[in-house]
Amino acid sequence: MAGVLLLAAPFVWAANAANATVSDPIPPSPKAALILDGGFRDLYKLDFNGARLQFRNYQEEQPADPLGKVAEAATYLYEQFNEKGVLTSKFFLDDDRFLGGIEGSGPANHNAEFLEANAEARAAAKARLATNPHDRDALLAITMADGMESNYDEIIEKKELPALTLMRQAEAEAKTLLAVDPSATDAYVALGTSNYVIGCLPSYKKMFLWFGGIHGDKDRGMAQLETAASQGHYLAPFAKILLALASEREHENVRARALLAQLTKEFPENPLFAHELALLNQRDANLMSAR
Repeated sequence: MAGVLLLAAPFVWAANAANATVSDPIPPSPKAALILDGGFRDLYKLDFNGARLQFRNYQEEQPADPLGKVAEAATYLYEQFNEKGVLTSKFFLDDDRFLGGIEGSGPANHNAEFLEANAEARAAAKARLATNPHDRDALLAITMADGMESNYDEIIEKKELPALTLMRQAEAEAKTLLAVDPSATDAYVALGTSNYVIGCLPSYKKMFLWFGGIHGDKDRGMAQLETAASQGHYLAPFAKILLALASEREHENVRARALLAQLTKEFPENPLFAHELALLNQRDANLMSAR
């Protein structure tokens, strides 16, 4: 989306990633893993304060793991997206919004809490990667940090070139992560978003980016989001709502309806998913009655 949820060269770690020997730090305890999972569940329930509490508890349990801090950063951005209606069909189906960002100026929409937490997460991830370039958790954290800030730059502050730079950077980091660990399918959120968003740009913009070596492919992007939605872990629900809304843009309402129904069942506390499902059903009913 010019909005959602990437020009820099791939990170140097990518060069040797395919031959990487994974040597991760000691994995989190079962207690810490449950806290992290619970925080993401609270996030998708729109319980942002509850999610932040759990993510801060995780940081106390696992102070060296940047996933706790990047997850905390996600709560601030997701909360702002929720307040501004970014993850809705009203936003996705309106090209002016989808490709131009939310209403209001960048300074007025400034999100200092997100930027501070995200910067801390990125710094922590880089510190771990300096010691072990194939650290899966650090690679996931930095992919998330750069991907989220790309979304923020484009949708919230409307800074297109910095957004594209970070989008491409996150894409490179995601490829590095998948080369190290092909099962890290949350990485496909960054790849799918990059391909889909760039694929949606007007032809003249795509041609400009093409000369800079940047290519987008809507179909490929949606396939990558499908992988994240069906096989991802922390980011699977986020991938599902992105894919559902992208499917509506592409008039693939059967897939959109199935995804929204899944989300409504999984997160009954989140009124957004049920509302979007009802809107889609109403639009389809109106279309049928008009024939």
